[in-house]
Amino acid sequence: MAPIPKLLKYLGRSPWIYHINTGSCNSCDIEIVAVLTPRYDAERFGVVLVESPRHADILLVTGPVCHQNLDRVKRVYEQTPDPKMVIAVGACSSTNGVFDGSYCIDGPLDDVIPVDVYVIGCPPRPENILFGVVKAIQKLNALAEGEI
Repeated sequence: MAPIPKLLKYLGRSPWIYHINTGSCNSCDIEIVAVLTPRYDAERFGVVLVESPRHADILLVTGPVCHQNLDRVKRVYEQTPDPKMVIAVGACSSTNGVFDGSYCIDGPLDDVIPVDVYVIGCPPRPENILFGVVKAIQKLNALAEGEI
C-alpha cells in the first residue's frame, strides 16, 4: 500500500466512509457491519463510518439501483466532496445479481454513477471489503500525487 502520510496530507485526516443501500437483500450490509466490529476493527486503520455524505471520502454502495433509489444515489454522489471513491460491494451492485432483469431495477451501479472499486461476492467476506477500502485509499493516494 502507498504511504499513508501522503494521503493524510491530502485529506487532512483518515478516510471516512458513507454507506448506501440501494435495494439489496441486506447480506452485504451485515458484512459491512462485521467489518466495523472488534473482530475486523476497520477503525484501527482510521476508517470511520459517517452519517452524512458531505463528510465522506469513500462511498460504499450495496444492492442494485432500484427506481425509488435512483435519484437518491445520484444526489448522494453529488453531495460527496471531491476527491471521492465509490466502492460497489457485492454482486448486486456490480451486475444486478439475482435481481437482473427485474422490472424495478435501473441497472448496476456503474450505469448510474462512476465506480472505482468492485468488491465481488454474494455476500463478500469482510476481508474482501477491507481490501476494497485499501484499494480505494491507494487510488485516493495516487490521485493526491497526480498519478491519475
